[in-house]
Amino acid sequence: MTVKKKNIKIGVVGIGHLGNYHLQKYQKLDNCELIGVSDAIYERAKRAAETYGCQAFTDYRNLLDKVDAVSIAVPTGEHFQVAGDFLAAGIDVLIEKPICATVKEADELIELAGKNKLILQVGFVERFNPAVMALDKVITRPLFIEVHRLHPFFERGTDVDVVLDLMIHDLDIILKFVDSKIKSLEAVGVPVLSDKVDISNVRLSFACGCIANVTASRISAKTMQKIRFFSPEGYHAVDYQKREIISLNKQANAEGKQQIVQNNIEVGSHDPLEEEIRSFVEAVVNRTAPLVSGEDARKSLALAVEIIRKMKTSEVLRK
Repeated sequence: MTVKKKNIKIGVVGIGHLGNYHLQKYQKLDNCELIGVSDAIYERAKRAAETYGCQAFTDYRNLLDKVDAVSIAVPTGEHFQVAGDFLAAGIDVLIEKPICATVKEADELIELAGKNKLILQVGFVERFNPAVMALDKVITRPLFIEVHRLHPFFERGTDVDVVLDLMIHDLDIILKFVDSKIKSLEAVGVPVLSDKVDISNVRLSFACGCIANVTASRISAKTMQKIRFFSPEGYHAVDYQKREIISLNKQANAEGKQQIVQNNIEVGSHDPLEEEIRSFVEAVVNRTAPLVSGEDARKSLALAVEIIRKMKTSEVLRK
């Protein structure tokens, strides 16, 4: 896509794990100028500002009259207020997932962005995983989906249940590839090392007949990030972490007998977060719809909220 404007003025709010990565990626883009960073911990903002040659603030509102676009990587509970202030000021926003803590908040942000004709992109980085992008070339009608997103325990992210912390990535991917209403939902979850649910299993039944079995854990000894699609035309397995896809289908051989063959699928080698940032900047420059819109993020949030509600109901019933 052709870039029409140089020097988009960029700010980053929340200089933790993800915020620092956002800064790294913006610095690589010729058409971006890092203006300032904001973090509640001044020393953290100051270190980042010194590294990337920009200004440091503890109050993100100091950026409102200085930037064209902003990345927001603050805790989920702060998403609505921070993103809302930037959208109200006429600034395009890339906000880390989930879009907000509640569906009502998400609706208000989407409405505000639409009213002001602004870009609102949500950071579902797996959409930009080259292996996931390769799925578009082969997947048609999945009938069964199995997901395992297992991580060791880290304090980061424990302000929300594992469903909003980790599983929501896979909910977003499932909703992208299964264009059908959810008919039923079963969910269980257990808090182990935090006061939130740390491991959860969900079974989704769609009106089209597809079933998805999704497990997310942040208390595992090893990391596993895999999603598998089973469909009439074949089997497609994505390893998010390795950015690899294995795709198999059935074909008749010379004697007319069915056999399993592996599809030769080209998978890119790009960095998913860098591609996400680049995509956001292109949407800002060209005033085009982002690849992951606020509406997309609202769907996955609504599903995650319903899963959490179901888990709480099950917990009450067990008592």
